[in-house]
Amino acid sequence: MSSTDLDVRKSYSADVSGLVMVPDAVARPTSLAETRDILVRASAEKTPVTPAGGQTSTTGASITDRGVLLSMRAMNRIVDIDVAERRAIVEPGVLLGDLKRAVAEHGLQFAPDPTSEDDVTVGGAIACNASGARTLLYGATRAHVRSLTIVRASGETVDVGRSGLDKNTAGYAFAQDPVDWFIGSEGTLGVIVQAELSLVPLAEHVVGLGIPCKDEASALRLVIAIRESTLVHPRCIEYFDDLALDIARAHSGRELAKGGGALVYVEDSASESSDVPLEEWLAIAEDHDAVGNLLVFDGETALREARKIRHAVPATMNERGSARRPHGGRKVSTDWAVPFRRLKEAIDEARRLVDAAGLEQPVVYGHAGNGHPHENFIAHDAEQLAKIDTVVEATLRHALSLGGTVAAEHGIGKIKRKWLPLQATPMQIDVMKSVKRELDPLGILAPGNIF
Repeated sequence: MSSTDLDVRKSYSADVSGLVMVPDAVARPTSLAETRDILVRASAEKTPVTPAGGQTSTTGASITDRGVLLSMRAMNRIVDIDVAERRAIVEPGVLLGDLKRAVAEHGLQFAPDPTSEDDVTVGGAIACNASGARTLLYGATRAHVRSLTIVRASGETVDVGRSGLDKNTAGYAFAQDPVDWFIGSEGTLGVIVQAELSLVPLAEHVVGLGIPCKDEASALRLVIAIRESTLVHPRCIEYFDDLALDIARAHSGRELAKGGGALVYVEDSASESSDVPLEEWLAIAEDHDAVGNLLVFDGETALREARKIRHAVPATMNERGSARRPHGGRKVSTDWAVPFRRLKEAIDEARRLVDAAGLEQPVVYGHAGNGHPHENFIAHDAEQLAKIDTVVEATLRHALSLGGTVAAEHGIGKIKRKWLPLQATPMQIDVMKSVKRELDPLGILAPGNIF
């Protein structure tokens, strides 16, 4: 059930974080029974086991150099789609893109939308409570998980689900829906072998709009205006700074935001009986220093094009980071977030800190509507990596002072665990560790993740 072949182990040794860790062995179960057997043996031998899906983690959560890398990719069946109940039952290795295409045939969608949906597995998305651009409207993955089947470290199989009650005062609130313990637990509490997911109706008509802005300041003011408007109802508000915009231009077949120094991208939806309010969008854009014409992405083909353009930014930065690995460098990606009204303040300070350290400005893009940008740095060598690390920590401390978080959608993994105590109190960390000890008393699941 597991392989110690070096080539196999190396093929599972990297994720998007830029770290490389070669596991001692790789196991690739195809069923619940095989997963249980692997964990029973690992528990008996006290062998560490790190679950992994598509290995798209930016935090090193899906790689390990200790024990077994448990790849769940082969458990990739869509077990059932219930159109009437708007639910799907799937195995953890199902790719989000495949799931979305399957349910779209029934006029439904799984709302969470990580940009790399054709590489991300359902299990991985649940394990880090993934989100994406449409989180602005639909929320993160947690809100769309009804129940899970989990194999604990001991090999015990448990089913956990939501009560569905409007009222419940039986004990501590965090113990009432144990399904929430496993969503976002990054493989540290149990292995997901099946998930029941909620689906929502497909929007009947969606239009994407790219709004070119004079500069970063005007773009971030526009984000606030869109969030506070009662005339438009976007499902996403994305931001591209000038460097991100340069990458997007290079990967698109069309001219993007000519004359603009930044871009805000939104999507608005309407029913068949109404239209997307383009006049209102145009008025908001003109009131906030938009330059040139709005870019319109109307229809499914055009929206896929917009998605590819957006995905080109992290994909390009991943390639640039990979090229620096032999020199001790890599891509460094932040995942902090602040209340959306304070986003400009946070980015301004982040840029000041970069300048003060004598570093190149990062590429900044992402989910501005949620106050959640990504800073992508390229560390050319180990010395520069250490400088970037220092700047990132200072940035995180400032984000926290604004009421923010050190990790908005990618989890903690191994890279960010040193920063968790900046946000979580010793009491909170002790409670989390107590749950970990209860569910995984030998500490064999995903060692190094979170703690």
